[in-house]
Amino acid sequence: MDSDTLLARITDYVNRPNPYPLYVELREAGPVVRQADGSYLIGTYHEIAALLHDPRMSADPRTRGETTHNPPFLRLDDPEHHRLRTLAMRPFGPPHSPGRVDAMRGEIAQLTKELMERFQTGRQIDIVDDFAYPLPVTVICRLLGVPREDEPLFREWSDALVASADVRPEEDSTERDRAGDQARIEMGRYLVDLAEQRRGHPGDDLLSAFVNEPEPALRLTQEELAETAVLLLIAGHETTVNLITNGVLTLLRHPEHLDHLRREPDLLPRAVEELLRYEPPVHMRERIPRADIDVAGTTISQGTSVVLALASGNRDPMRFHEPDRFDPTRPDNEHLGFGSGIHLCYGAPLARIEAQAALGALIPHLGTARLVEDPPPYRQSAMLRGPRHLPVQL
Repeated sequence: MDSDTLLARITDYVNRPNPYPLYVELREAGPVVRQADGSYLIGTYHEIAALLHDPRMSADPRTRGETTHNPPFLRLDDPEHHRLRTLAMRPFGPPHSPGRVDAMRGEIAQLTKELMERFQTGRQIDIVDDFAYPLPVTVICRLLGVPREDEPLFREWSDALVASADVRPEEDSTERDRAGDQARIEMGRYLVDLAEQRRGHPGDDLLSAFVNEPEPALRLTQEELAETAVLLLIAGHETTVNLITNGVLTLLRHPEHLDHLRREPDLLPRAVEELLRYEPPVHMRERIPRADIDVAGTTISQGTSVVLALASGNRDPMRFHEPDRFDPTRPDNEHLGFGSGIHLCYGAPLARIEAQAALGALIPHLGTARLVEDPPPYRQSAMLRGPRHLPVQL
């Protein structure tokens, strides 16, 4: 087929269970492949990594002339990105709050233990609904200070926002964008209201820390608080759900490695890094050049959409030995599972802890388990790729 249809084919739902042959086609056609809609698709590791570190590449959709609300820091460039990310990081991690994430290990272990109580031999369970979704949702709710019982409310908002952020060429996105904007407004209002309830009465949560910051120069405006809180709530669980679910699916498809990890649990941290390479939760990111740039001999004009296929870069044979082989002992695994550059995933340390705790608890129960459906049904999103359900017979 023509290489200018690659993005359309990769994002076509029919290819959601296995986009990897298309990534091979992309790398063979690349490294820079122009698409029918005028965008460019890049799937080779070194080019992707270089562009993620290139200050000429913008994450802000307003760079191409879009009129939109002020984006969260994930979609901003420095120096504004650095300012907001730094303010958001103060109550979350180093250097201001170095023990916040590590202190949650005990609570994550307890949550994992409670969720495992339903895993009984002979029972069919859904890894997503029974485990991979409730664990990170409960954790991010605890961190932010969001009532866990409000989960049905923000799940609907999250679904709308994830759909609006997806990459789907040759499709009218008007309705998705409208629904996403409405969800962002409603979710932001909900989170700001929660935060305001803690003003002067702080708890041990991020919303309390944001609204009770004593230093005026370090305070978020109400709009910045809304955008930041929405980003943290969604990013704090959506990608981790995929990481855990993709991990279980991969291990059940590779019983020899499942058995190896059961015998040598100390390998689990390295196995999680390999899962982030082999079946990453985020498959692509969009960037926009601030000026005409040359990439591997191709000139890309200012304002043009450039889609970086991170998952393809993770399987690039020019960077990884036998890239299509799952190897939990793989050395030198500098994958793109959490991105790279200034937008390296804010919550990566927490996601690693959650994935290690989750898989560490699940692996002893998966030895005799079997997949009820393979491939399982997948979520709609091509960007945040993972099973919507993963039924397993214990």
